[in-house]
Amino acid sequence: MRIVLDGMGGDNAPDEIVKGAVETSASIDHEICIVGDRERIEPLLDTFEYDAKKICVLHASEVIGSDDSPVKAVRRKKDSSLVKGMEAVRDGEGDIFISAGNSGAIMSGGVFVLGRIRGIDRPAIGSTYPILGQGEVSLLIDTGANAECKPHNLLQFAMMGSIYAQSVLGKERPTVGLVNIGTEPGKGSAMLKETFELLMRSRDGSSGLNFIGNVEARDVPIGICDVIVCDGFVGNVILKMTEGVALSISHLIRRKFSEGVVAKAGAVLLYNKLGELKKAFDYTEYGGAPILGVKGAVVKLHGSATANAVRSGITRAIPFVENRVVDTIERAMGELSEITGDVDKS
Repeated sequence: MRIVLDGMGGDNAPDEIVKGAVETSASIDHEICIVGDRERIEPLLDTFEYDAKKICVLHASEVIGSDDSPVKAVRRKKDSSLVKGMEAVRDGEGDIFISAGNSGAIMSGGVFVLGRIRGIDRPAIGSTYPILGQGEVSLLIDTGANAECKPHNLLQFAMMGSIYAQSVLGKERPTVGLVNIGTEPGKGSAMLKETFELLMRSRDGSSGLNFIGNVEARDVPIGICDVIVCDGFVGNVILKMTEGVALSISHLIRRKFSEGVVAKAGAVLLYNKLGELKKAFDYTEYGGAPILGVKGAVVKLHGSATANAVRSGITRAIPFVENRVVDTIERAMGELSEITGDVDKS
């Protein structure tokens, strides 16, 4: 397998990207191709000891920054690390593309360079969501690619998320829930009610979705289901709110355990447990977010990805390719069209 890594994407590129690539290459049997400015990347590589057969550099003279317009940048910056990396996957010179760069540009590149899987009009971003106290994760989909959706879009998100959860996260017959303001079938907007009906119909057949019904946001952190389905607006709010709460709790604990001698002594005694709590909320431990619905394996890392996040992202992305998730989604689309029937997609 050849892993194509965007060496110029993210707040800490290329230093942390290169470091993460080198650290990961020592523990996997696959080749990592770092795409980016050769004059910046190769001197960084020279500071490490690594197997030259397992790491290569593909030169790209341009960078798509966080302030660039996603669509314009993908169309105009043809020699950017993001575009050249995706072209490598498209042309069979790589098996998966991983980047911590501009989220909109990664999504646009997936659509314009790789193309959409037939039958899917809106690819989605899936984000692993930690289940508190269990050391496991759910998949939240969509988390920002599509702010406004139709019922068939959410049905497709559920199908793609279920396949990813089973193939990559190791969930056997993953449960699927629809985010709503209540668990009753009649809750929510007209769009959510129609989506509920579609998901209920999707349970039919041997390969049907394991849909458990509506779920409320308060139940998401406790692992109410394996695949949490919502539009990108709601998903992004849930994700950002969770990050904010986790950060606030971390600051609060740090402040409380520094107030006085007794508190500091308690912090020493609970050092290991506090470390476990911090790890539970650490996004770098959970890998990246898959872009599902495009004709190629693509993973988006956090914009401030460190070497540890790169390492986790690469390691957890390998099953994405090995278990042929993209091919499975393509096959599933044929069955899904029978479920949607005459649903208006206009």
